[in-house]
Amino acid sequence: MSQAAALPDVIRDFERVDAGVVAQAAQFASSVLADVAGRRGAMHGRIAPLAPSMRFAGPALTVEVRPGDNLMIHAALAVAKPGDVILVDGKGDLNSALMGEIMSQQAAALGVAAVVIDGAVRDSEAIRALGFPMFAAGLNPNGPTKNVAGRLNHPISIGGVTVRAGDLVAGDADGVTVIEREQALAMLRLAADKVAAETRRMADIKSRRALRPVWLDGALRAAGVIGEGETL
Repeated sequence: MSQAAALPDVIRDFERVDAGVVAQAAQFASSVLADVAGRRGAMHGRIAPLAPSMRFAGPALTVEVRPGDNLMIHAALAVAKPGDVILVDGKGDLNSALMGEIMSQQAAALGVAAVVIDGAVRDSEAIRALGFPMFAAGLNPNGPTKNVAGRLNHPISIGGVTVRAGDLVAGDADGVTVIEREQALAMLRLAADKVAAETRRMADIKSRRALRPVWLDGALRAAGVIGEGETL
């Protein structure tokens, strides 16, 4: 019985989430996308933007590296297309930076939408001044090595979330959310409904028509906090 050929370590071509879906996703907060995706697509809070104004949406280009080595991030920049979001599984290691100002300048010039690293970066002030959306788990002035092989565009785990190349990724001041490429369009419809409902709820609060959610008493009863017929 023949075995299927092994995938190459570097996958250059993959199906990306539709550009129109990306444009729509950019209109929503990462929190809204995380909610409609079942509260399971948000990365761990350790991965945060270098500046709260940084935000992005785009298709994932996935990178797996060995801790402290950024060879495969350079490879990712060599194959990235404008609009891609480079996601790096850096194993959460903060002992050395995987990117700094020079690579951020390169990424911006190539049209990369953002970089998300489960690891450290450096030159944070320069990257903030550049305005390039950089999300990372921390900072470290120590530089990386460039000599350990890794993989491009294989599934990775980053910030507790599994990501495949081409999935929808969006980030802002609250963090980063991932939605499977096949589910993205359906989630955007739910996101629009959620925003409309939240807008109505906030209007009711501001007008004092409804100062508490209508579901509260039912949830408290279901949790055994209050009895049947009771209310707060």
